[in-house]
Amino acid sequence: MMRFLAWLALGLTAISPAWSQALPVFSDTGPDAADYGAAEGYPMGGPGVTITQRTLVGTYSHYDELHPARTLPAAPTPSKLGRAPEELKLSYSFQGETQTLDSYLDRNPATGLLILRDHTILYEHYRYARTDTMRFTSQSMAKTIVAMLVGVAIADGRIRSVDDSVSIYIPELAGSEAGSTPLRALLTMSSGLHFREVYDGRDDISRLSRALMRPDSPGAAEIVTQFNTRDHPPGTLFHYAGLNTELLGITVARAVGMPLAEYLSQKIWTPVGAEAPASWTIDSRGQEIAYCCFNATLRDWGRLGVLLANDGAWNGKQLVPRSWIRDATVAQAAYLGAGVNGRKLGYGYQLWLQPGDRRGFSLRGIYGQTMLVDPATKTVLVHTAARPNATNNAGEAELGALWAALVATPPS
Repeated sequence: MMRFLAWLALGLTAISPAWSQALPVFSDTGPDAADYGAAEGYPMGGPGVTITQRTLVGTYSHYDELHPARTLPAAPTPSKLGRAPEELKLSYSFQGETQTLDSYLDRNPATGLLILRDHTILYEHYRYARTDTMRFTSQSMAKTIVAMLVGVAIADGRIRSVDDSVSIYIPELAGSEAGSTPLRALLTMSSGLHFREVYDGRDDISRLSRALMRPDSPGAAEIVTQFNTRDHPPGTLFHYAGLNTELLGITVARAVGMPLAEYLSQKIWTPVGAEAPASWTIDSRGQEIAYCCFNATLRDWGRLGVLLANDGAWNGKQLVPRSWIRDATVAQAAYLGAGVNGRKLGYGYQLWLQPGDRRGFSLRGIYGQTMLVDPATKTVLVHTAARPNATNNAGEAELGALWAALVATPPS
């Protein structure tokens, strides 16, 4: 019924401009829809089954129906997001041609695109028969949530310092390379631990994921000891590895004495007024998989972005310490800066830093999951996607061009 009313409202805009508002727009199709299983209703994959292009759309919007997950309830009183009186019209230049938001969606396999300026929705579109009640999985965007919880745990006095070693909170790792790693090195992907992450199904992130989900799993704290070789001293070289975030997740859960999802629900999810239940995929022992797989509706992802855009404050209440967000969104050392070793983006505390002098940052996951945040204008863009490859430089480059034009647009 809600989807029908949204369609009805959108239909009326063609008759009466007074009704023109940034309402949700739904489409049953998208680029290469047939390859994503449109004729089969965009099917899901199955547990333990390799994800293919045909099952990407269905899997990434029903992830918690395929894998065990811990649920976070909606807030008792959901917060209100306003809607602009007219939907955002934006043009940008890419590869010598002028494009628009609509043309972007016609050529790029986004399942959802939401743009907010502070608490006001400017644009909200869904493709491939996805809806605003579906929970879209994060992939590595979840890493930033873990870093936020580290900051909250420090403010709560549960974690003493980012310079503490892991073994203080996970005693069974004492004497291991992982156990002697400072939390700061994990936060900045600078642990120096040997870990291969290239998304070919045979790399270390695949090994880690399979080990965590095995019915006979010994638990995350023991599994991480399989990766006990250090290539570089901590805090000297950037090397992206989901292992670092998994260690942070175990640390937070041990420090606060509760599951990550419960702590997140208490400290952030309920206070920002999430309008729908969310979920976090768990391993076979009930521990949240920290490096990925948080699942939420597009607008609730947007609320998280607005919280970040306001340096951890929500309607005047500081949920995550402002100093933590400020530290998290700058390069803590020269080797973490944008442009170093050919890396376009810099890195903060489990999030990516935009190049240039303007402060901006992003949450990113494979296959195109992206949240971009511009604190100066309080602009947030949430992009869920089903790109056919784990990494897609062309798609990322175009989204970057769109974003640059968006943050250059003065607030109306």
